[in-house]
Amino acid sequence: MRVAPLGIVLLMSFMRGCHGNPAVPRAPTPAVIRQLPPERIYAALATGTMRAQASDLSEHDKRMMATFLSARPPGSDRAGDAAAMRHRCPRNPALQDPAAGAQWNGWGAGPGNARFQSAAAAGLTPAQVPRLHLKWAFGYPGGLSALGQPAVVSGRVFVGSDIGYVYALDAHSGCVYWSFEAHGSVRTAVSVGAVSGIPGTRYAAYFGDAHANAYALDAQSGKLLWMQQIDPNFTARITGAPSLRDGRLYVPLSSSEEFAGASLDYGCCTSRGAVAALDAATGAVLWKKYVVDPPRPTRRNSRGVQQYAPSGGSVWDSPTLDPVRGVLYVGTGDAQSLPAPSTTDAVLAMQLDTGQVRWSLQTRAADAWLGGCQGSAHSDNCPQVLGPDWDIGNSPILLPRPGGGRLLLVGTKDARVIALDPDRTGAVLWTTHVRRTAPPTFAADYGPGILWGGAADGERVYYGLRAGGVVALELASGRQVWLSGLGGAGTSNEAAVSAMPGVVFAGGSDGTVRALASADGRVLWTFATARAFKTVNGVSAHGGAIGAAGPVVAGGMLFVGSGYGVTSEAPGNVLLAFAVR
Repeated sequence: MRVAPLGIVLLMSFMRGCHGNPAVPRAPTPAVIRQLPPERIYAALATGTMRAQASDLSEHDKRMMATFLSARPPGSDRAGDAAAMRHRCPRNPALQDPAAGAQWNGWGAGPGNARFQSAAAAGLTPAQVPRLHLKWAFGYPGGLSALGQPAVVSGRVFVGSDIGYVYALDAHSGCVYWSFEAHGSVRTAVSVGAVSGIPGTRYAAYFGDAHANAYALDAQSGKLLWMQQIDPNFTARITGAPSLRDGRLYVPLSSSEEFAGASLDYGCCTSRGAVAALDAATGAVLWKKYVVDPPRPTRRNSRGVQQYAPSGGSVWDSPTLDPVRGVLYVGTGDAQSLPAPSTTDAVLAMQLDTGQVRWSLQTRAADAWLGGCQGSAHSDNCPQVLGPDWDIGNSPILLPRPGGGRLLLVGTKDARVIALDPDRTGAVLWTTHVRRTAPPTFAADYGPGILWGGAADGERVYYGLRAGGVVALELASGRQVWLSGLGGAGTSNEAAVSAMPGVVFAGGSDGTVRALASADGRVLWTFATARAFKTVNGVSAHGGAIGAAGPVVAGGMLFVGSGYGVTSEAPGNVLLAFAVR
């Protein structure tokens, strides 16, 4: 889904060629390395046994490599504990019903993932938005990337971090109620809801980590209720937020295998995207449905290493729930080996009770992609024809259709917006290719590109673009209403956008968060986050690029995570909260 810096891709390929290769029996297996602390991996890269292989990596890339392999940054273990922080909440009053009051719960502020907040829940008017000012900042100790999108429920902010900690904060003051340390970094949004059958627990908080573990915590105290590993594959991870409804948790599964498969010493590829349904009270797996069929041996490469297919189809996004049809919808990623199954780069409708695929629509055929396969680096592990890497990484948006009926909307990396009829097995209603009136501001591999998600109100849908800017389309027809160019050359607006009546919020790779008028795209308010901040918890913090997770608005406040250091973008480790002055 994402393109890692070339040095990390090549080192990953080298590592996977040694570690886990029967021809190198003394090298620790990838599974063993994945359990090592990041400090030990970093030491091997900087001064130890991997020093020669990592000699071309920058200091930042070595830290990112250690982070990638262990799923947490160096130096973040004990420092992330709330007990070591300032500004602890003086008391922990009983949590109010998450279904009552202003909230932004999970990824998309509702089962349809429309990322739209009503005026009452937003607690803001368009006239007040220009008066937003920074109220507090919270820093993640040792963090390299502010990955987690905050959830606002019952006056509290629940947020995960790349350092592996999940926090519960007071929305108005930023004081910390509790922290919980997961086994790996947490980039999913948190979903909070009522749970039954657990003595002493009324509400639970659900999320996933980079080791493919799903968790349930007591939302009041942060106590672990259960943990369930969704998949044992070394490269499996949970990127999209689990979706909660009627006592079931629907968990998406993605993978990082794309970055390892090009090495001739690696048996590529065996990971598969999936969705699993868990019992919300116990974590028991009720069903699990893979995007592609089980991989089978296909051929041996020039070094005699067995290769496999099919593979891929990562589910990067949060499932969209449709109780009317009894299905959920997800977008899927590219294949990693040819032939690419028809369920890759696709929208899938899966039954809520069994996971059976009711229907699917592929938006790009024959797309098999691996990192490290570009140009002269192309090995015979690589797909013969390297695909464009056009995953669907954004959650489909389900909402009423103007004039009657319903719409299911999805954006693609080649900047198409496709409207489907969920009541007629995904029949295409309209398709719009986003048009630019000026050259892209960002030299992207994907062209204009829609990556992480849009927002929709009753009249229009809004998407941020990889090439820079935000576009608005008419829901009834797909007509492009406006396209607002944002930032200078090199600025991307690929992060998910969010909306309330009259306003669209968008973050940029330049670290700027902006509020636009939904009528015409005019900029109403901006705030530059790529700088140092004084934090309420006493942690040294700096903002950076805003990517993937979008802004969240609820109860008269706006919350933004700053610092998307996953690839070459500017890292950061801060959560910012804004209120009207």
